[in-house]
Amino acid sequence: GKMMNKYLPSCCVILFVTVFTNERCHAFPFIASLSSQHSKFLFYSTHQFFRIDPVRALSKGNENIEHIKKTSNKRRNYSGKEEELEEAGSILNQNFAFHSASLPTILKKLNITNPDEHCQRGLTSEEVNNRIKLYRLNTLRSSSRKTWVELFIKQFDDRLIQILLCVAGLSCLSSVTEIITSSLDDVDMVQTLVEPGIILLILVLNAIVGVIQQISALESMDSLAKLQPKLATVLRSKDSINGDIIDGLEGDHNTKGEWVPSFNVSHLVPGDLIKLKIGDMVPADVVIIKLDSTMFGVDESCLTGESSTVQKEPTDNGGVGNYGEDSARCLSYDIPLSCQRNMAFSGTLVTQGTAKALVVHTGGNTEMGKIQRGILNVEDDKTPLGIKLDKFGDDLALVIAIICAAVWIVSIPHFGDPSFLSVFDGALYYAKIGVALGVAAIPEGLPAVVTLVLSLGTRRLADCNVIVRKLPSVETLGCVSVICTDKTGTLTTNEMTAVSLVILEQTSNECVLVESVIDGTSYEPVGTVGNFNGNDMFNFSEGALADVIDVSFGCNDAQLIEKDGVFSIIGEPTEGALLCLGEKLRSARNEIDSKNVSTANLAWERCITLEFDRVRKSMSVLCKPNIESKQGHRIQNVSYRLLVKGAPNVLLERCSHIKTRDGTIIALTSDLRMDIEQTISSLSRRPLRCMLLAVKDFDSESDILSFQSWFSKPDKFADIESDLTFVGLVGMKDPPRPEAKKSIQTCKNAGIRIIMITGDSKETAVSVARELQIFDSNHESNNIAFNGKEFFSKPEREQLLLLSSGNVVFCRTEPVDKQKIVRLLQSMKEIPAMTGDGVNDAPALRQASIGIAMCSGSDVAKEASDMILIDDSFATIVNGVKEGRCIYSNIQAFIIFLISCNVGEVLSIFFATILGFPSILNAMQLLWVNLATDGPAATALGFNPVEKNVMEEKPRNVDDEILTPWLLTRCLVIGVYIGIATVGIFAFYYQSIGVSIDQLSHWSICDTWSDSNVESCDALFADNAIALPQTLALSALVTMELLKALSTISVDRSIMEVLPWSNPYLVLGVSVPFMLHLGLLYIPSLAHSFGLAPLSFDDWIAVLFWSLPVILIDEVLKAIGEHRLKLKH
Repeated sequence: GKMMNKYLPSCCVILFVTVFTNERCHAFPFIASLSSQHSKFLFYSTHQFFRIDPVRALSKGNENIEHIKKTSNKRRNYSGKEEELEEAGSILNQNFAFHSASLPTILKKLNITNPDEHCQRGLTSEEVNNRIKLYRLNTLRSSSRKTWVELFIKQFDDRLIQILLCVAGLSCLSSVTEIITSSLDDVDMVQTLVEPGIILLILVLNAIVGVIQQISALESMDSLAKLQPKLATVLRSKDSINGDIIDGLEGDHNTKGEWVPSFNVSHLVPGDLIKLKIGDMVPADVVIIKLDSTMFGVDESCLTGESSTVQKEPTDNGGVGNYGEDSARCLSYDIPLSCQRNMAFSGTLVTQGTAKALVVHTGGNTEMGKIQRGILNVEDDKTPLGIKLDKFGDDLALVIAIICAAVWIVSIPHFGDPSFLSVFDGALYYAKIGVALGVAAIPEGLPAVVTLVLSLGTRRLADCNVIVRKLPSVETLGCVSVICTDKTGTLTTNEMTAVSLVILEQTSNECVLVESVIDGTSYEPVGTVGNFNGNDMFNFSEGALADVIDVSFGCNDAQLIEKDGVFSIIGEPTEGALLCLGEKLRSARNEIDSKNVSTANLAWERCITLEFDRVRKSMSVLCKPNIESKQGHRIQNVSYRLLVKGAPNVLLERCSHIKTRDGTIIALTSDLRMDIEQTISSLSRRPLRCMLLAVKDFDSESDILSFQSWFSKPDKFADIESDLTFVGLVGMKDPPRPEAKKSIQTCKNAGIRIIMITGDSKETAVSVARELQIFDSNHESNNIAFNGKEFFSKPEREQLLLLSSGNVVFCRTEPVDKQKIVRLLQSMKEIPAMTGDGVNDAPALRQASIGIAMCSGSDVAKEASDMILIDDSFATIVNGVKEGRCIYSNIQAFIIFLISCNVGEVLSIFFATILGFPSILNAMQLLWVNLATDGPAATALGFNPVEKNVMEEKPRNVDDEILTPWLLTRCLVIGVYIGIATVGIFAFYYQSIGVSIDQLSHWSICDTWSDSNVESCDALFADNAIALPQTLALSALVTMELLKALSTISVDRSIMEVLPWSNPYLVLGVSVPFMLHLGLLYIPSLAHSFGLAPLSFDDWIAVLFWSLPVILIDEVLKAIGEHRLKLKH
């Protein structure tokens, strides 16, 4: 420790110099490595030891800056991951909390020594140049794209593909050797090269599909760049204005600054002053320093996911501002973006007002840049299916090697048979047989069939309102073990709906507050409001309900629109809810026929609007009677009316009277005020978002004149909104989707856990979770619901423990929390799916095993995702999981089918070779089986229907093999029988004509047989003579494989439970190849080409005798497997 204290500062100085003289270090690899990997740490450490201010030090001259630039250029090799090094000045600025600093502190941090001069002049050319060299251009770095050739080569980074390449190469080598050593005609040459050619064609087509998929998946960076604006209005000194930076302007080298309206935003630097107005996209992360309008609002939905406008305030002594209930949350150091009210962020949209702002972060240091780095940081891991296929390929390679070696070894005694010219010829012959068996063992159609089935899965998922962007994700969806879902819009409708209306009713003895339930769960303005009806509305035309209608319509900027029978709003969700409430009440009064508010016959005409602000938490409009409306003169002796809505706890204090249902206005006594406060608390606990509605009548214009000067002063708005009359209290919420509750129960049955993630309060999140039964109502919310910051402050071991079981709710979360949650789940070997819609969700979507974007979300989120939900519904995710499980089951089914059949083919040749039989199948016949029989049937298995109990099984373990030991045993048993039956029917034929098994094993010396009953060798084993037994063997093999395909309609259930015709494609995939096989036998020219002969009726009886047991064996194996599963449970 003493040595470190003594020498570490000196070492840092030495290495600091090394960093900035990197070009001199190439002779010392270790030092060069240090300078290229750790300069960020060294620079920052040196700053800490010697308290050097890099910005101030570097601004003294360009020499050191040039060193930084050279070093940075050498480190700029950006290959799709986060660059390890950032500029020194940028690092220090990034660690500085601009949102909580005073303006003088911010200016000092940005090295602006003369604020007054800076505000008049802007940055000079020298300052601009120095800052551009230090901070770089204000652009998002683009990842280096791989060429299509590189992507094409990458498609072969798959074990099964590599094995197929090796097999194709060996097969091609064997074919070329045969062509060279034998005198083959052109037809035989083509036949020899057909098999390796087909394998290579399949692999090339499969790679092309993969390249197309991967190219479409690399577009999220392009969409992120589209969010960056091109032009901005900036203050610059005239000597900094030149043609290189600002198009069309020439510098006159004066020191006075001017505002440049069309400035190229890529040349903005920290310290620049800019103007922002409605419709502008913020060009960099900025601090608001002055408002040029009453209000200034920004839409930050692309960063926060919240669609409501965020009101901004200028920086003064702190910048955090007054946030009421959120003050404790927003005054902390590490506050969320939504609470940084003095800052506006790159890529967000100005929706209200004008302001001046100071640039503090540019390019990759902006919040948008952080999102980009989060996306680029995520490495693309193989899907569970890809991992399983790789493991399957490894095992298959071992099996093939064993088969080839075993065939060659057991054939050693036959090397010296008289049929060979020499022992070497015999060894070479059996080596070719071994290679042929290796080829036969490979399911060469497997990659193509997997791709085809996944493609078919995309079509089935499209029918479920899911658009698949990345093909492998189709299967991954089926093994999801945790669904991390947003609340708003996915579990809920994202349509704020008024569900409760409270008004005062006067009885004979007292006045009581009465709550009425409002029907409806969407923006469709259809439904009843308590027991109110048309008669009630006519009887009390000047009552509280009429005023509720007036405030709902009049004090409202939203629009309710209808398109193709679907209702939606333009504007704030809470205002949309009030519009629907007003329409439902008006419908009860039968005032209008149309449900569209654009045709509404409003009673009041708006004159002045007092905008909402966060201090007084209310909005109001001053209206006068609408003369053209039949309701315009409903209230007598009223010249003007103030319609007010706002937060109940604030607005209630400004109410002095209350109106009853029948129109009586009474004083708001302390008892009534207490009753209203208790009602507000009760609604909030449910929890509902409450809105208090009030009115204020002006009898004459003279009453208005006394307030006239206040209408232009926002600080006087609360005084105008005083002495109000309470007319009603509305409770509203974003209701759960009707289908969500059932889908969550389905997930529980399927062993899939739910993690709900929301930015809402804990009370709201827990209420929705209980309503949807994400967890039972008897659970303590403290144990299952966590504030995001609170959760990640816990030790990692505790975090993992909390996430290891059960459903969890996260509230008050930030977008970065999503990615953390995904990483934790993946470290536990879970397969998490993550939903998202905003730009800020893109890193989490890329990180998740399945990233699911909303159709209504941003383009960046969609392009970072694996799939897109068309209807944004949680139920669609569950349906997708169901389809994904079905797809995996179908992939498993055709792998079982192909392996069983290929093992049968291999063992047929293997057994015949061991027994010394003549060739029971030639190369063309084996190729026919692989292409015409295996291919269509295996593809048809991809259309197997979803099994009824597929969502009652637990998710597959990530370590489970695609072929479990039991399934592999089944494949081997079936394969052994197919091999035995194929060789058996071949031997049965020869036995039927008097050739014994022993004689058949020594067929090469048949001319020495002494049995007079046996025909000559040519009559038994010549090409024409052997055609019939080979046809019997081929027909039996084809029939058994097609019967096996029918039996594989379900992997585990009996063929009597799941009938083959439940998959019409399978019936077609079996019947067509069988018809083709019959054509091959009974069309003379085809039969001759393949060396086959037509079969008689008795021959077909023999074929069925040997083939049908394959179904019985498979049924017995399924029954044993089901019994084993019951014992396991």
